[in-house]
Amino acid sequence: MTVTVSNAPRKLGASGLSVFPIGLGCMSFSGAYGKSDDAEAIRVIHHALDRGVDFVDSSDMYGWGHNETLLGKALAGSRRDKVILATKFGQTQKPGGANGVDGSPAYVKVACDASLKRLGVDVIDLYYQHRVDPTVPIEDTVGAMGELVKAGKVRALGLSEAKPETIRRAHKTHPLAAVQSEYSLLYRRDAEETLATTRALGISYVAYSPLGRSLLTGAVKQASDIPEGDGRGRHPRFAADNLTRNLGLVANIEAMAKAKGCTAGQIALAWLVAQGTDIVPIPGTKRSDRIDQNIGALDVSLSADEVAQLSSAIPPGAAAGTRYAEAQMKAVYL
Repeated sequence: MTVTVSNAPRKLGASGLSVFPIGLGCMSFSGAYGKSDDAEAIRVIHHALDRGVDFVDSSDMYGWGHNETLLGKALAGSRRDKVILATKFGQTQKPGGANGVDGSPAYVKVACDASLKRLGVDVIDLYYQHRVDPTVPIEDTVGAMGELVKAGKVRALGLSEAKPETIRRAHKTHPLAAVQSEYSLLYRRDAEETLATTRALGISYVAYSPLGRSLLTGAVKQASDIPEGDGRGRHPRFAADNLTRNLGLVANIEAMAKAKGCTAGQIALAWLVAQGTDIVPIPGTKRSDRIDQNIGALDVSLSADEVAQLSSAIPPGAAAGTRYAEAQMKAVYL
């Protein structure tokens, strides 16, 4: 039996919003993976929209405002009406140290107004708390986010990197449309535990880094393949010994891609979208041809046996190295 993946829009919870099955994560346009050119970034965003991608994801901490400003320029005019615009708040800048986090009700409102101004829009379609603030009850944070919905500044709410208990408490306070967290063939343990909760509550799952920060595409074969200034150079999964082990896992994807005449990245995305219509991956890229490749994953047919084969070849917890560096791990899955 073949797992059929439709190009039909996927709903974001019970919000009434729906999106193309693959979205666009915009973080790479603001220096996370080395230098980026603003003019080219806008061309890539426009290309994605022209190809049917209608779900774009930003955050106020991507370039500390740069990303939202850039996205606002890219969506100016009639293009704004063609997208579901998502952004996030909650991380605060601490020069020379780890990011802070602020989930206080007062900050929720200040952050939203600042994002609206940078984006140049009247309303944000999907507004996430980027990181849970352990010092503020989630009911207080989400309650303030709900006030933004009542005020017409936000259409739907979401959480990022929240654990199941937090999701359940938040959803009781105000319905969540989506939960965003890392999910790919290499990053499954927390994701699939979270997915059980979101499905029970009718919340959609937005999967960031669905290509494992390019690791699942086969683009990185050794540490020297990572450009200077690229954040992957500090990422545990790309450290020397870990990378060797992880490339052994990726070889399973590459073998199937060769047999099917597609790319490894397309196999990885096809596996993910086949996990359910409540999942929307948001791969990021700085290149238009990668947009085309990612969309092409929807044309890759995987049988149920092939989906199971990939799942078995790269089981939860198989990847070497944590999802983030030790200090950053303290701020995820809270």
